[in-house]
Parts: sequence; structure tokens; C-alpha cells
Amino acid sequence: MSRAHSRLRASLRLAAAFPRGVTTGVAGAREFSARPAPQEPGMEYQDAVRTLNTLQTNASYLEQVKRQRGDPQAQLEAMKLFLARSGLQVEDLDQLNIIHVTGTKGKGSTCAFTERILRSYGLKTGFFSSPHLVQVRERIRINGQPISPEHFTKYFWRLYHRLEETKDSSSCVSMPAYFRFLTLMAFHVFLQEKVDLAVMEVGIGGAYDCTNIVRKPVVCGVSSLGIDHTSLLGDTIEKIAWQKGGIFKRGVPAFTVPQPDGPLAVLRERAEQISCPLYLCPSLDALEDGGPPLTLGLEGEHQRSNAALALQLARCWLQRKDRHDIGELRVSRPSLLCQLPLAPVFQPTAPMRHGLRDTEWPGRTQMLCRGPLTWYLDGAHTCSSVQACVRWFRQALQRRKSGPEVRVLLFNSTGDRDPAALLKLLQPCQFDYAVFCPNLTEVSSVGNADQQNFTVTLDQVLLRCLEHQQHWSRLQEAAAGPDVWGAPSPGAGGLAALLLAPRLPHPHGASSLVFSCISHALQWISQGRDPVLQTPSSPRDLLTHPVASSGASVLREAAAVHVLVTGSLHLVGGVLKLLDPSLSQ
Repeated sequence: MSRAHSRLRASLRLAAAFPRGVTTGVAGAREFSARPAPQEPGMEYQDAVRTLNTLQTNASYLEQVKRQRGDPQAQLEAMKLFLARSGLQVEDLDQLNIIHVTGTKGKGSTCAFTERILRSYGLKTGFFSSPHLVQVRERIRINGQPISPEHFTKYFWRLYHRLEETKDSSSCVSMPAYFRFLTLMAFHVFLQEKVDLAVMEVGIGGAYDCTNIVRKPVVCGVSSLGIDHTSLLGDTIEKIAWQKGGIFKRGVPAFTVPQPDGPLAVLRERAEQISCPLYLCPSLDALEDGGPPLTLGLEGEHQRSNAALALQLARCWLQRKDRHDIGELRVSRPSLLCQLPLAPVFQPTAPMRHGLRDTEWPGRTQMLCRGPLTWYLDGAHTCSSVQACVRWFRQALQRRKSGPEVRVLLFNSTGDRDPAALLKLLQPCQFDYAVFCPNLTEVSSVGNADQQNFTVTLDQVLLRCLEHQQHWSRLQEAAAGPDVWGAPSPGAGGLAALLLAPRLPHPHGASSLVFSCISHALQWISQGRDPVLQTPSSPRDLLTHPVASSGASVLREAAAVHVLVTGSLHLVGGVLKLLDPSLSQ
């Protein structure tokens, strides 16, 4: 273990020794909240969310599960038992007319496009997605809107009490884990609210994801595939494709976008094994041919692939439900990719065009313009999605030339992803400052149940941020040569300098900083120049190091400050919570 890591661990132990609310020598750090005792059942939204949070798998248990992972098929059967205990049978889910979507990147955007298109037809829609950005109720939407705090509270306690009443004393698990519970809750909400259809986004993988207890979806979709969640899904894109193809059902049409040959062949084989008709989506260009161009509500060239998939999913759903006005067919072309048949080439209808144009999906290629600051928010967290994010960011910068500018990266990465690979892809953006912080809005999340996360410890997330900074420093050093690079000693700054952990400015690269929470990072980046961001007086420790102090002056004087927030949807959610307070209401 490095000396820096040893010092950081020592500082964390020191922080934990102080009562909550008492500051230590660490920059703005307070004691990390421990798991709260379950609240007495009440009817308050925050009480419901706190109780839901007790179903999160704590960090130590999560590691144990990874080492002793059981039969994944048995986990799926367990989900069916929880469904039965909640008062539903798998057959009941057939009423929801489900569109089931998986993929590595773009599956959430595809779902958002699909839901908005079908809502444009006057249909009542349900939409289940993950993760949430600011409030957990965002995961369950009716007609595009998160269910209200009152409805969330009502449905939560109804399901929670039902599962409590039906628990078996012989079973060691009386409650489903966090994501399973929310999936069950979504099924109940959609049935009770009598939606015309439900768009269900897979959590992780497909074959053994708890959403896959659905036996008769109307149509399935697979968005672009890549490497992610390798500890769960496999370490090759072909293994991951096998997991994703697990949502295919006999006789149920499925659509996918162009994929590399290997994973596309796996998807085809999975479909053939169970007699699932699988189609390859033509490009959006093919659907636009001969008509006006389509306008997308989501920015980025990569969204065109997601929109093309969404159009096929929506059209297929309408067709299978005997709806009219589904678009005039054009002459179709055979596919040359693995002999997969090409999906219909058709003229998008007015409701389809309006749906694509009006789609909103926060935290994905989202821009917020605030005076001299422009925030670019994208939850990209795989190599391919970060590449798409970089293309979007650089194209957006070309459109916004405004004199002397400063570019800032705000980054975090979680799970089993490779942060060095992601950071290397971000280097062409030529950032002046790279800022790293954990996915904690504040150092303590005690007052906000929606932001609590028990799957990791404070020690783990801060050490990971320090590792991210070290990866970035090595990339900078490799680009410009080691003879002009050096890492500062904490020196007189002590623990404060360690947790604020800057690297010295590099003549050809970005200076870097680590902050203990998102709030502190945004305070330093914005320097009071964002008219919406509420910035209480910053802890003095935030400017104790020369890099932080000199950088603050640069940020205050710049004509334009462009901030890219990426690497984690949870990070983007924490930033949005602070930049747009209305999302917390």
C-alpha cells in the first residue's frame, strides 16, 4: 500500500472517531453515516425511502456474495416466489403489455424514446428504469412522470407489509433486496394504475435479471453491446451478449442495432434456439430517406442508433396490438450481417416524430447553460459510451466558442470498471483541471435518504478517487515526459492537503484535485458564478493548496467555463440535485 493510501486510511479513522457534525482536519469531512435503524412504519416519503434503503446489500455482504455466488437460475426462481408472496402470479404480468429492453449502453435512452413515442399516441404508459438520479421514485413513472411521493409511500408500505405478513420463518431471507423490491413495486403500480403498456429496462444483464420473470412481453430490444459488469456477466463481449439474449422469448419479436460480428452471432444463436424472431434495425438515415429529417430530444450522434431501435419497438408494439397509423412501409433490403433479417423500413408517423423530438432523459448528453458556466452531463461509464460522450462534448464546444475558456472534468467511476481506460479516452478533450470526488452529494447523507448508499464504505470511495487521480497523473506524465512532473507532499497542509490531494500544474496538461463530496467540488468549480447553484461559504480547507487557490482565480476570471461531468450516472445525479433543486421537490 502506498504512503498516500496509508495516510488517507489514517485520516478516515480519525474522522470516524468524531461525533456527527464535528469537523476534523480532513477537508470538510464529517463522520460517514452508519446504517440507520429501520423506521417505524409511517406515511412519510423519507421514512419509506429509509426503510427501502435497509434492503441495500451492505458492502461486506456484497463482497461475500461475489465470492460465493449461487445458482443464478435459483435467484430468478426466488424472484417468482417474492412475486407470489406479494399477491401476484407471473401470468398477471401479461396484462402489462411489456416492452423489455436490455443492452450495455443506450438502453435507458432507448426506453425513454420508446415510451415518449407511444405516449404521443395517447396511450397511458408505465416506465421502469434504473438507477435514479435524484429521487428513487424516478425509477417508476406513469406517463413520463415519476410517481408522486404520496403514491410512492402508499405503494411502498402496501408491498412491504404484504411481504412481512407472508414471510416464512424457515426462510433466511424475508425481504427481497433493493432492486428486486423496486421491480416488484413497479409491477404493482403499473397494474393498479391500469397502464396500457409498460416499458421495462433490464437492470444488469438479462438472462438472470429480476425483470426477466416476465414470460410474455409484446416485444424485446437489445441496444448497443459493450464490456461492463464483467464480474457478473463475463469478461468478453460474446459472454455478455449471451446474457443479454436471455430476455428473448419464443415467438416474441426482438430487435437489435448493428453489433460487432461476434456478439451479433451470439444473439442470433440465442434467438434461433427458442424460435424468437430477431431483426436488425435499419439506420435512422434509412427511415429519413425521402422525408424530412427527424429531430431528437437527446443530443449526440450515438442517440440516432437508440432512436432507430425505439422506432422499431414502438411500431412493432402498435402492430401487435392492432393499432393503425404505424407508418407506411418502404422497399426493404436484405441484411448482410450474419444473415439477420432487416426490420421494416417505414415512414415515421407524426406521433413518432413528435415523440422523438419531445423525449427528455436527464443526465444523458444534457447541457445546462448558467451564465459563464456550461455544464455537460453524461452518465457514460463504459469505454464505448465515453467515446460517444467525448464526441458529443467536443462537437458542442465547437458550437460555443466564446473567447478565453477553461475546461474542467468532474469524474468518478464505480464497480469493476477500468477507470484508467476511461480517463485515457477523455484526454483529447484537453481539460485545464481534472476534479475527482465520490458520488456523495454531501459528506454526510443522513438528511437525504434518496442519496444513501450502503453498498460501499466512505473509506472505499475516497481511496478510489485517489486512485483515479493517480491514473490521470500517470496519463499526463506519459503524454509530456516524467522529467517535469512531480507529486507534492502533503506538507504543512496535513490531512486537509491529502484529502484535497492536488497534483502540481503541468505545462501541457490538467492540474487535478480530489474533493470529499460533490458539493465541495461544485463550490470550487463554480466560484459563485452559477446563478442557481446555492453555495454556502466554503470550508477554508478547500483553498489551502496553491493549485486550488490559483485555480479558483482562473475560474473566476474566465470568459467561459465548460464542465464535463461523466463516468457515473450516480455522480451525474448528485450534480443535478445541486444544480436543479426542483428535482428534489
